[in-house]
Amino acid sequence: MSKIDKFEKLAVIRHSMSHVMASAVLEMFPEAQIAIGPAIENGFYYDFDLPRPLTEDDFPEIEKRMRRIIAENLPITKQVVSRSKAAEVFKDQIYKLELLEAIPEGEDVSFYTVGGFTDLCKGPHVESTKELNPDSFALLSVAGAYWRGNEKNKMLTRLYATAWTNPKDLKDYLNHLKEISERDHRKIGKELDLFSLHEEAGPGLVYWHPMGARIRNEIETFWRKEHYKNGYELLYTPHVGKSWLWETSGHLGFYKDSMYHPIEMDKADYYVKPMNCPFAIMVYSSSKHSYKELPFRWAELGTVYRYEKAGSLHGLMRVRGFTQDDAHLFCTPEQMEDEIKEVLRFSIYMLKNFGFTEFKAYLSTRPEKSVGDVKLWNSAEESLKKAILSEGLEYEVDEGGGAFYGPKIDIKVKDATDREWQLSTIQFDFNMPERFGITYMDADGTEKRPLMIHRALLGSIERFFGVLIEHYKGAFPPWLASEQVKVIPVIDKFNDYAKKVVADLKKNDIRASVDLRDDRMNAKIRDAQTHKIPYTLVVGEKEEQSGTVSVRYFGKKEMKYAVPFDEFLKEIKHKIETHEAL
Repeated sequence: MSKIDKFEKLAVIRHSMSHVMASAVLEMFPEAQIAIGPAIENGFYYDFDLPRPLTEDDFPEIEKRMRRIIAENLPITKQVVSRSKAAEVFKDQIYKLELLEAIPEGEDVSFYTVGGFTDLCKGPHVESTKELNPDSFALLSVAGAYWRGNEKNKMLTRLYATAWTNPKDLKDYLNHLKEISERDHRKIGKELDLFSLHEEAGPGLVYWHPMGARIRNEIETFWRKEHYKNGYELLYTPHVGKSWLWETSGHLGFYKDSMYHPIEMDKADYYVKPMNCPFAIMVYSSSKHSYKELPFRWAELGTVYRYEKAGSLHGLMRVRGFTQDDAHLFCTPEQMEDEIKEVLRFSIYMLKNFGFTEFKAYLSTRPEKSVGDVKLWNSAEESLKKAILSEGLEYEVDEGGGAFYGPKIDIKVKDATDREWQLSTIQFDFNMPERFGITYMDADGTEKRPLMIHRALLGSIERFFGVLIEHYKGAFPPWLASEQVKVIPVIDKFNDYAKKVVADLKKNDIRASVDLRDDRMNAKIRDAQTHKIPYTLVVGEKEEQSGTVSVRYFGKKEMKYAVPFDEFLKEIKHKIETHEAL
């Protein structure tokens, strides 16, 4: 074990722990069928077919049995066997027999045994359970998982757990999970009344409430303004298209399972759009173009609909209807490098304005099966790489990981809890211009095919909003906050002055309201803090007489007393204009 680096060592520990966990569960349910139990990032899991569902109430008993197994100092031994021997050992385990059949002929079939538990496994594992720390693991959650990820197969019980080399690392990780749980956008979205989802009205479809809609409006207003400033024009395109459009684009051939069933109209099939790109092509094809007109930068906040499996839906992060922050660029080969550099610069600029500071690029190159000229692929990949280097981004190359129709860059950001989120994508498409036969007239008088670049900055508005909620824990910077200022009179006598302050703020486009409820001032202040409003202004006799406000900032106990109103107005305007946090 000494030669194994930290991460490999953790993977071996976790894989070994998954066998210990499976052994403990089988002690409780001897008739259980066992499936797979791999190590994963930060932990491990095991899938079981059980006579009854597991619940968190079972966790203490399972953990108790796991600690007993670890304390027995049991060797974990490997045995290479024949297929017939393996089939005999697992004759009553249907999932193991299916896994055995999938092992290629000529490849070793190996077992690992700990105590009375034997598993079909390649390993590696620790040599003995004494290498596992009984105080450095914890069961985390239980979920359903289809066998082999296929919803046509039986739903199994998946038991998740984590393991570390020492109790401190375990404690740190559990605290990290607690922090992530407290940032869950579904929980905060309900607490702040931002959005809702209604299974009975259609799963995966988002209802934006007034407070959430205010934030969305700020996001989209900034998005539109910056696109115009950066040389884009905006498109609005239909929500449905005839089958011809999707046949020509290739979506019906490659993407049909994720599209909704057609609507028959005028003896033709119409599909709601899963993508915006064919519509941008139609706009391009509506007239002839010269090389002198290019590049075109066309952006659209287009609402699309995709059929996602019910089990994959997750709050705002995975939905069936969403507004895609989309753009399509059409350019000549000579313009390609400059366009890619500019779109990557613009992507980073936009993300920084939303408070993200750490970025990593992932470059995906030509797969074995692809369309388009190899020289064009090479040029496109080189332009993507140069753009990454020009921005000074850390990056990884996924050799052969590009789509068949073009290479791409994915930009991932780190949030406040160091989680990575993929947001921006810049994707070449050598396929669709060919399918639709679009051209431009070049300087030599010949028709040539333009290059098409798909680009998303934020990904989708819904998912991006979910990421923002979790990044800020619902405490948005002033420019994004649904309500920027809450004004609270000390007593009813000063209601009129409080109303005047609010009116003056609204004249300056500040989102503000006054709390006139029949409640104590301190209770109103607590309520404003609960709703994570950036500024709470308290006004009484002194403030009314001097034309001032007393300011309390979200998350801070101290207040600024008797601040001249114009001074406060200047401060909040600066925060809004610069997109600064409190």
